Amino acid sequence: MTNIPDQDYQQRASWRRLTVFSLIFIAMTAAGLYAVYDQFAGRSVTFDQRLVSPQALVSIFALLVVYFAADGLRLHFTLRALGHRLPFPAIFRLVFINLFFSNVTPMATGGGFAQIWYLQRHGVPVGRATAATTIRTVIAVIFIFSLTPIFLLTLDALDNQPLVGELGPVLAVLIALYLGFFMVVLFRTRWLIAPLGRLLSTLHRFHLIGERRHQRWQFKAKREMLRFSHSFGDYLNGPKRFVALSVLFTFVFLLSLFSFPALLISALDYEVDYLVSTGLLVVTTFVMYFSPTPGASGISEGVFGSFFRDILTANHLVLVTISWRFITIYLGMLAGLVIMQRELVRNRKVSQ
Repeated sequence: MTNIPDQDYQQRASWRRLTVFSLIFIAMTAAGLYAVYDQFAGRSVTFDQRLVSPQALVSIFALLVVYFAADGLRLHFTLRALGHRLPFPAIFRLVFINLFFSNVTPMATGGGFAQIWYLQRHGVPVGRATAATTIRTVIAVIFIFSLTPIFLLTLDALDNQPLVGELGPVLAVLIALYLGFFMVVLFRTRWLIAPLGRLLSTLHRFHLIGERRHQRWQFKAKREMLRFSHSFGDYLNGPKRFVALSVLFTFVFLLSLFSFPALLISALDYEVDYLVSTGLLVVTTFVMYFSPTPGASGISEGVFGSFFRDILTANHLVLVTISWRFITIYLGMLAGLVIMQRELVRNRKVSQ
């Protein structure tokens, strides 16, 4: 019973931080949309009924179902390859919880922690849960980071983009660092045990954690890091059909994600070059990986507006930017917020 006040305090503190990050997300989103409106759309915006026509709504809904289903199935088959199986309702609740947390925390860090917490509550050990979410992310990163240089070199639509010209060398370095970091995490996990142990010792030395907690965390950290290290080998050596399906559904997930701008532009009766539209969004998504703002808010809208301004007329640019973010991000975030609240209420009732 003595832990209940501490748990309540920690939950209140966590929700305060999430509220702050959410407000930052809203403010940065508004700033990004205003930048598109002011810099690229000639201060022009018009709502077009064609985006809410029955045909457009049915197409958007169908692609949205594929998008969310593939997101859940790529994690499902990653877990199956690691020897774990969660009920489908639990998997798809996690899809929306991840969407909420990854978009209200900087660099999408909260999404990973929220997924690990959720999977642990459903019986997956921390090391295995960390491995599953990391592997799922790495597969997507490999696709995006492999395609980005190809589109940067081949798309004529990017030739006159100041952002690409100025950041080209920086992007190349970031690709190398990002992939290098994941290679260490996946293949040389043991290298991280010593730095993590030193970090915990430093916290103990400055009396930020007590002796018993220090010893317990040292043991758990080493155990979970070793579990994580073994998990990637277990994934590669797992049932081949589950490994293949996890890669396949990651590809389907990304393809559906990258198809939304083309669908929206087509609904407005533009002639769409699907490869160009997809390539521009691949590069946009790549840039979003390095945004320090919650959910790449502000950055994503600005980059999208800059890349698509030559494809859309000024009065449609802001409209398509908002529609793209609403369908792929805001809608899932709202669902994730509701689901997370219910999970916390359920968890509180169980702990009482």
